[in-house]
Amino acid sequence: MSHAPKEQISKIRLRFKLESEEKPSVIISKINNALKTGKAPCTGRINHHFITLHIPESQQHYWSPQLTLTFEEQDEVTTVRGLYAPRPTVWTMFVFFYSIIGMAILVLGTLGLSYSMLDKPSGILWWVPALVLVFLSIYLVAFFGQKVGHKQIDTLHDFFEEATGLTVID
Repeated sequence: MSHAPKEQISKIRLRFKLESEEKPSVIISKINNALKTGKAPCTGRINHHFITLHIPESQQHYWSPQLTLTFEEQDEVTTVRGLYAPRPTVWTMFVFFYSIIGMAILVLGTLGLSYSMLDKPSGILWWVPALVLVFLSIYLVAFFGQKVGHKQIDTLHDFFEEATGLTVID
């Protein structure tokens, strides 16, 4: 019924896709009802064919993930796509840092190589490996953050499976 076993959800790209015979409105209604019970381990926002599930604010930390679900109906089959990701502010911050460091490496590398070709002192090139180390350390911080949020990913995933009766299997 789907394409990714639960064990791979936390190891690969943090996404899944599955198909169901139920209409999107039925699946969305099941999730909405489960959220309203008061026993749900998460909160959510429901828009037309689009749901975002969050960990409650009292349990959130910087690395808390969210689960975004989209529903597409075609030929009496509903395709459910799920994406586990950090909150948009966290994601934007990392993209910003990666972009700034990447641009700095490009500019300093070009400038340093230009100086080198002109037989001028090109000590500025020493900044390139330093910035590469900063880039790698930011990547490791993001990897660590993903591991910190792993239990909450499981919480969101288990809620989705219990609420809908759909199982993500290989």
